[in-house]
Parts: sequence; C-alpha cells; structure tokens
Amino acid sequence: MSEATETANQTPSSPVDEVVRLCQELIRIDSTNYGDGSGPGEKEAADYVVARLREVGLEPTVVESDPGRTSVVVRLEGEDRERPALCIHGHLDVVPANADDWQVDPFSAELKDGCIWGRGAVDMKDMDAMILANIRDLARRGVKPPRDIVFAFFADEEAGGVKGSHYVVDHHPELFEGVSEAVSEVGGYSVTVPTSAGDTRAYLVQTAEKGILWLRLTAHGRAGHGSVPNPENALVRLAEAITRINEHKWPREYIASVRELLDGLSGLTGTSYSDEDLDELLDHLGGAQGFVRGTLQDTANFTMADAGYKHNVIPQSACASLDCRFLPGHDDDLLATIKELAGEHVTVDVVHRDIALDAPFEGPLVEAMKTALVAEDPGAEVLPYCLSGGTDNKALSTLGITGYGFAPLQLPADLDFAPMFHGIDERVPLAALEFGTRVLQRFIATC
Repeated sequence: MSEATETANQTPSSPVDEVVRLCQELIRIDSTNYGDGSGPGEKEAADYVVARLREVGLEPTVVESDPGRTSVVVRLEGEDRERPALCIHGHLDVVPANADDWQVDPFSAELKDGCIWGRGAVDMKDMDAMILANIRDLARRGVKPPRDIVFAFFADEEAGGVKGSHYVVDHHPELFEGVSEAVSEVGGYSVTVPTSAGDTRAYLVQTAEKGILWLRLTAHGRAGHGSVPNPENALVRLAEAITRINEHKWPREYIASVRELLDGLSGLTGTSYSDEDLDELLDHLGGAQGFVRGTLQDTANFTMADAGYKHNVIPQSACASLDCRFLPGHDDDLLATIKELAGEHVTVDVVHRDIALDAPFEGPLVEAMKTALVAEDPGAEVLPYCLSGGTDNKALSTLGITGYGFAPLQLPADLDFAPMFHGIDERVPLAALEFGTRVLQRFIATC
C-alpha cells in the first residue's frame, strides 16, 4: 500500500483535515497544457480524482475527448430534488512552468513560508482540492446538500476548454440536467483596503468575464536574399501591423459589474474617482487591479511570433499570435478593428472564439456566498467584479447555466496574489486554503 493510500484511509474529521494533502498531491501531478496537443494531458490528475471519489463510495462519470484529455463529473443527490441543481467545477490542467525561473520545483508542492508552492497552487488545484475535500466529507457523513450538486473537474481550460468543458457540454449535456447555476474560479479571494475604521478585507466575487478572441496574424511578402533591399519584407509588414495594433487606444466602457465594484470600493475607502481618473482608487486593490484594469475596455496583446528559417533569407511570411478579450457585445467590432489595423498585406484568422458573460450580483446564490464568507470573516465586505480572463463557465452558459467565480481565500495583505495566475513562484497560503475549505463547506450546506 502506498503512503498516499495509507494517508487517505485515515478518516479525517472535517474537509479541512485533508485539503492540504489533496492540494499537494494534485500539484505533484504534471498536467501541463501547452495548447498544441502536446504535454502529459489531464488523465493522471483525473485518475487521482476518480480514485479519491471511489474511496468514499462514489462512482463518477469519466469523459475523454482525446486520449489523455480526461474530465470527471459526479452528481450528489440533494434534499430537494425539485429545485434546480448547482454545478461546482474546477479544471485539472495548468499552464507551463519553466523550472529555472522558480525558487522551487514547480511540481514539488513544497511547503515553504506557510504556503504550498507549485504550478496550479492558485490556478486552480487549490480549488480542486477544496472541492474534492468537501465532496469526500459529504459522502463519508452521508449528508445530502440542499439540492442536487454536480461536481466537475474539466480538462483543457487553459486552451479554451475545447477538449474539456465544451466537449463535455456538447457530447454529454445530460450530465448537467436541471442545473441552473454554477460556481468556479476566479473570485472569492480577499484584498485588503483602507477604510475610516481601519483596514478591511473585501472579497471579490466574479459576476462577469470578458469574451475570448484568439487570432493568428500572417503577414505576406516576397522571399529574397538577406543582402538585397526588399520593400515587400513580410517581417517588416508584421512589425508594422503589431505596432499599429499595440498603439491603438480602445475606448473605455463601464459594464454593470465594473461600475458596481468601483462604486463599492469608493464607498469603502472614501476615495473618489472619475471615469478618466481611476488610478488612486484602483491602487487600493494591489495586484488585483490588473484584472480590473483589463475590464475597462477591450484588449489585444501579442503573445507569440514566428518567422524565418535562415539568417540570410528574407521569409515570404511571418506570423504572430494575438490574445484579444472583449466586453459583452464587442466581439464583431473588435475583430473588424483588428483587421483594419493589420493592413492589406496581413491576414487575420480566428483560432478560438468564446462568449463574454455577465450575471447579476443578487439572488439566493449570491447571498449564500456572502453569508458563508462573512460567517468565517465577520466584518468583511463582498463586492462583484468582472474577470479579464475566461473560465469554463462559458461552456456551461450554452446550457443556460449562470456562472460565478467563487474560490474563496482569505489572503495576507502583503501577498501579491492575482499576478501569480500564470506567473512565477505560484503559491497559496495554508491558512487561506483551510479558510476556503470551511467557506465552501458552509456554502454547500446552504446553497
């Protein structure tokens, strides 16, 4: 019997007792998603989840879109089966990590400075562990949640969910029968802000997220010798297109969730703001302000480039990848703007496109989130926000499911948390992980 199995067979008295171990064991499984079909895939991580569920008598559904691209879904029956069901979900894949850049091995799950370090500690094997710990606790105690809950662990979120949530939704919609709402990443974490009564923790619940438009730009020109002047150099044409797009000023628009966050933060801190001058107000959010700044307008950021095959050969084409994120209803206008800025010698191809989401910051589910947070952190404030990235809630929305970001963490004021998403030295405090597990337990019991 392995050490992990021996540990798992020791019955914990609460989900908090095993969440750290579950998180470490998940992080130690390399489930890197390179976005091109290479890499180990999610199967080992999915097998781990399946094994932990079977240990407590559950039999999940396993869905494989391609070999190794594995998602796991399990439904727990609720007390009131007439109520619409809830989905609580996470993803098992992580973005690449260059070990040379890190203080620790990114797949070691090392305990250091009161944190678990490793790729996925923040995005999002911490939440996966919190979910898994709570499922196991419910199953051990034989306790039913207030309504049916579908728990899902998806593949491929970091590449748009094509091999994960979108595949599961498209091919197995019956797994989500009766589900009306969902919660997952990226929200529920705290930021410490100054108020007249002293520093206060504000928890940001994600109620909206921008849409995704991943584009491939290809500049066309005339191949030639590197020593001969060439006015049709594809590299130069691509560089000019990149410059025009990079210098474009996207107009600001404040959607409801963004406005509500800004107004709530202004009320808490006593810091006034205008639509043209937000810097002082947003500075109160620390590292989280990057997510918010990304939701004030559409964005377009170049992420990769590829051109040429020899030092003395001018190539006939040059390519670049562009990550665009749009506010609700802006996708067509954004694409038209990019094509215009790219110019006549550059073609623009859509690699991946997905919708923007916007949900109300009200209703019983939102109140359950607020109540669970405040019960564990009295005096805390809860505010909505829009995520500049995207989540698997996009796929679920095609089934009419309203999604929120709620992966609760109480964070130290000096921890620059948000930049660790896809960043270096990703880590989650043990105390925050245990706090989030308790909050999620309360939430599940009252949702």
